[in-house]
Amino acid sequence: MVSKNLETIYVMWLREMKRFFRAKSRVVGTLAMPFFFLLAMGFGLKPSFNFPGMPQNINYLDFLVPGIIGMTMLFNSMFAGISVLWDKEFGFLKEIMVSPAKRPAIVLGRIAGGVTTALFQGFLLLIISLFLGFHIVNPFGIFLAFIFMILIGIGFIGFGVAIASVMEDTQGFSLIMQLIVFPIFLLSGVFFPVSNFPSWLKIIALADPLTYGVDGLRGALINFSQISLPLNLIILSLFAFSMVVFGSWLFSKSQV
Repeated sequence: MVSKNLETIYVMWLREMKRFFRAKSRVVGTLAMPFFFLLAMGFGLKPSFNFPGMPQNINYLDFLVPGIIGMTMLFNSMFAGISVLWDKEFGFLKEIMVSPAKRPAIVLGRIAGGVTTALFQGFLLLIISLFLGFHIVNPFGIFLAFIFMILIGIGFIGFGVAIASVMEDTQGFSLIMQLIVFPIFLLSGVFFPVSNFPSWLKIIALADPLTYGVDGLRGALINFSQISLPLNLIILSLFAFSMVVFGSWLFSKSQV
């Protein structure tokens, strides 16, 4: 039974890999927006970067890059959810749902595939940012950043699968995800320190799971975080686990 589940996870993961690398436009498209954010915001605001409470040795590009990497991981949740709806539309989901494969294994395979593609894009963006002038303060922190990227990917891809499981069309899903994803993105402290938010907005930002992912990435890569790294890791781990369980449960209840 375990081997069958592992085989299902592997097959779903491999399918996501093939779909991703065959769609060259998707690879370019998902990197284009983060890259232009780095160029426009990183170099546009770099000369005027002087936020209260920020260390003097951190420029705006260094502050921005971890947030943009977190944003890249977040936006991939949309593609993971849309792929579920595409499979519904073209009948693949119905075929695999009536197979002996367990539904939680199907979800885990999709999440594994989505996380892998998101990690590929995240690390590619990190490499590009090094050529733009980004400085990694602690090279050993790359491993910790890798963990934070995995947790962000698992959590939000699980969330995307959960939303897609209760929807029927891709247009409606895209609208709903935009209403949800952009506030999550903007309130996570990607562009500005959360500590500079008004008190009421800071409370909302601290309820945003991406806040802990972005702060954790900054702590790992540039040794600047406003929340302790262990707390970031614990909260993000709980979020990722809960989204996997929630997404698996909704997927198992979905009708094809």
